[in-house]
Amino acid sequence: MTRIFSGVKPTGHLTLGNYLGAMRRWAEEDQHRADALFCVVDLHALTVEHDPARVRRLSRQAATLLLAAGLDPALCTVFVQSQVDEHLRLSYLMECTASDGEMRRMVQYKEKAAREAARGGSVRLSLLTYPALMAADILAYGAHEVPVGEDQAQHLELTRDLAVRFNQRYGTTFVVPRATHPAVAARVMDLQDPTSKMGKSEQVRTSGIVYLLDEPEVVRKKVMRAVTDDGSEVVYDREERPGGRICWMCWRRVRAGIRSG
Repeated sequence: MTRIFSGVKPTGHLTLGNYLGAMRRWAEEDQHRADALFCVVDLHALTVEHDPARVRRLSRQAATLLLAAGLDPALCTVFVQSQVDEHLRLSYLMECTASDGEMRRMVQYKEKAAREAARGGSVRLSLLTYPALMAADILAYGAHEVPVGEDQAQHLELTRDLAVRFNQRYGTTFVVPRATHPAVAARVMDLQDPTSKMGKSEQVRTSGIVYLLDEPEVVRKKVMRAVTDDGSEVVYDREERPGGRICWMCWRRVRAGIRSG
């Protein structure tokens, strides 16, 4: 039977992007067709500056929202990463399998390290090595499929490379997973900056981010104030028109889906 593994990182409150790009698909499709495991990857939230109490709180909130979105413990497994010791044990073996160059080529590491350097801050070593932990998360369960967004595709490719390399060196041990991508909403953009992803990490400006726990009136105001281009038709072109106009009727259908899901 096909096994699926995926997770959500509690670095901030979950957003509309998390729901449309991942959680809705997990609930409506993945848990019904496969042996599915969904994890709150709280250890990944420690790679950047954080408040431990807040991480614990957001981890509980994330797990609650996964269940509220329709994940059924009778059909799938929902758990918190830090409660399973094997993730960290296998992570060390993945670090021993990976190379320094592979880690430093990760785009997310380079981007986050550059932002920290610009602020005059330091970069945690765990930010460099966390793709090894992500690989361990996946490989520990023999997952065949890993639903990922665009921003995690490079990390999944590294996971595949590490699995193949480990198998060649030490004998067949790991399943080599494949990435699956959502048909829609693979990358939901910030309503105030249509060139940036709607991220859940703590940010100074949140007017372009729709959080799952936002009140309906707050959501309405954020959508109505969204940045758009000066065209009159409903068209989206990521390169030429990243601020393509939002169709309010389409948004109402999305909201209806969230309430019924």
